[in-house]
Amino acid sequence: MNPQRSEPVDENFLREVSGLEQGAPPPGPEPGSGRGSGLLELFDSQAGSRHLDFAARELGRRGSGYYSIGSSGHESNAAVAAALRATDPALLHYRSGGFYLRRAAQRSGTAPLRDVLLGVVAAAEEPIAGGRHKVFGNAELSVLPQTSTIASHLPRAVGLAFSLERSGKLGVESEWPRDSVVVCSFGDASANHSTAAGAINAALHCAYRMIPLPLLLVCEDNGIGISVPTPEGWIQRTFGSRAGLPYFAAEGNAPVECLDTAERAADWVRRHRKPAFLHLRTVRLMGHAGSDVETGYRSRDEINAEHRRDPLLATGRALVRDGVLRPREVIERYEAKRSEVAETAEWALGRPKLTSRAEISAPIARETPEGIAARAHSPVASAAERSSPVERGGATEPSALTLAQSINRALEEELERDGRVLVFGQDVARKGGVYGVTRGLWKKFGAGRVFDTLLDEQSILGTALGAGLTGLLPVPEIQYLAYLHNAADQIRGEASTTGFFSSGRYSNPMVVRVPGYAYQRGFGGHFHNDNSVAALLDIPGLVVASPAKPDDAAAMLRTCVAAAAVDGRVCVFLEPIALYHTRDLHEHDDEGWTARYPAVGSGHVPLGTARQYFEGSDLTLVTTGNGLAMSLRVARRLAQRGVGVRVLDLRWLAPLPREQLFTAAEATGKVLIADETRTSGGISERVVTALIDSGFTGSIRRVTSEDSFIPLGEAAYRVLLDEAGVEKAALEML
Repeated sequence: MNPQRSEPVDENFLREVSGLEQGAPPPGPEPGSGRGSGLLELFDSQAGSRHLDFAARELGRRGSGYYSIGSSGHESNAAVAAALRATDPALLHYRSGGFYLRRAAQRSGTAPLRDVLLGVVAAAEEPIAGGRHKVFGNAELSVLPQTSTIASHLPRAVGLAFSLERSGKLGVESEWPRDSVVVCSFGDASANHSTAAGAINAALHCAYRMIPLPLLLVCEDNGIGISVPTPEGWIQRTFGSRAGLPYFAAEGNAPVECLDTAERAADWVRRHRKPAFLHLRTVRLMGHAGSDVETGYRSRDEINAEHRRDPLLATGRALVRDGVLRPREVIERYEAKRSEVAETAEWALGRPKLTSRAEISAPIARETPEGIAARAHSPVASAAERSSPVERGGATEPSALTLAQSINRALEEELERDGRVLVFGQDVARKGGVYGVTRGLWKKFGAGRVFDTLLDEQSILGTALGAGLTGLLPVPEIQYLAYLHNAADQIRGEASTTGFFSSGRYSNPMVVRVPGYAYQRGFGGHFHNDNSVAALLDIPGLVVASPAKPDDAAAMLRTCVAAAAVDGRVCVFLEPIALYHTRDLHEHDDEGWTARYPAVGSGHVPLGTARQYFEGSDLTLVTTGNGLAMSLRVARRLAQRGVGVRVLDLRWLAPLPREQLFTAAEATGKVLIADETRTSGGISERVVTALIDSGFTGSIRRVTSEDSFIPLGEAAYRVLLDEAGVEKAALEML
């Protein structure tokens, strides 16, 4: 690829450096510094980043490169990398070329120009995403891959800083030293996002409570978000005097100031183990991205004024001012980097690309059934393993358990089995959860492993995201299904993509417990009775468990924790609230909805396996959750009329038990789906599609809840699936 000089910022740099007079101090905000070697390293990283941007634009024009959001104007972030260790975990803004190259210079044997260009051309050898995304990341450099979702990485950064300290206290070995500083960078526009606001609030909340949280927040303020200007002074006004958040500021076109200020900020965080805010005033050169026509919303004078604040030009001037290089040598060094990048780009164009579906999707849903089974069946020397009753708050737990009691005991078992397991969320500790599902765990295992969080679902999931990276096994609770939607992107955009964008090098092992579904009597309305699962069911690789019976719930929770531990899976564990304390199925005191706790070593439900009740040959009832109790009662009444029904409890919404579903459907030729979720976007749509895709040619019908939010009181039962509707549809099919 021939080196290009078509960009005005390139021409401006060459013209300004060439015009420097030998012996006369170059213009700029700083006097001589005596930091010659540091400035030279800074310049090399900044120049490399600048030429990577030029190359990415040229490759894009040729149709050979992709997604060329550049770092030009933000190269002062290289000073932040210089102030940190190569082992400090970094979650970066997407304009972090300077940081990445300077971080790589701290490690021998690295090839950061090659890394970035392999990403630009989507080559399979790119070191983090393997050609799946153009992203700054490298596990050997402790740079985690970032997404393009605005500010979505900030809750994870808070969780990682929190968990570095927590894992060390629990004796869990992390890949990062315990005295590390987590650095998280973002733009001035991103700082306004609710995700950023919540994450920074969570960091300050921890600091206020004297919980160690070594986090350096770096706002790279270029004054514009795509085309919308940030008000002058907004970032300083918002964060410059915030209680508990030390504020450091530096001008991006003052390289010595950047180096000094970044060092002071990083040192403060490392010593105090508290968050700090570094305001790096930058510029954005060459527009938002390769396709952005900046003149559509900025005047030529505004663009030219930004060129005068070019951080690369400022570092070149500082090198001349300090007598490290002559102007000609600055240009020679700059041009040598251009040639190196051009040569590397030509090499990268010839590297192999991803070519098959299997290769692309390999990191999404790793599954080793033998390993999951071995862990789920591993012995536990604890009270949770005993078959005899145990004491719970002064009361003797019965041998036949409800759903809530079974989940509680399974959580106790997992906490006992593995010192890495954490249980946390709103009200889960001293109170034991709104429904008592976590009762007694805080008292037995202590606040280091069972703890309450602040009331913010994004922060709860961010804590889990960070904890999983440090070797812990988080089991967070989102108090109600409706509240999960506040933070769904932490699962969709962050947790579920981490393996994909890191070729499996990083994962987010977690089991997110979510009390959900409807049918609570005398409590709430929509926000405590939510039956919407559509947002979860199209996330690649996400495990969605939907237990109904107490013994299934315990065994499936074991499976989920094992899948997280063994394969790094992200699991959502949907718990039907209305069945938590249910004991009877058919008649009063029949105890038909209780079960003995499955003994350790025997109770394990492999991912994607259903449970069948009865062997009827007339009708197959497919259901899950609250629908299971309805279907079992309907099947019993139909049996009394001589109708043979088999009931299939899916148990797993993802992965769906497709083979068992097809087998059960073929056995009767008639399938009725009893679905408590909504007509549109609910579970039944997936079931019907799976049957048709499998070649089922029999009769299919579904009964569902309405496409409605759930109202208060008896009105709820006008829009929800009910038992009478299931029985009526079954009789009509027969």
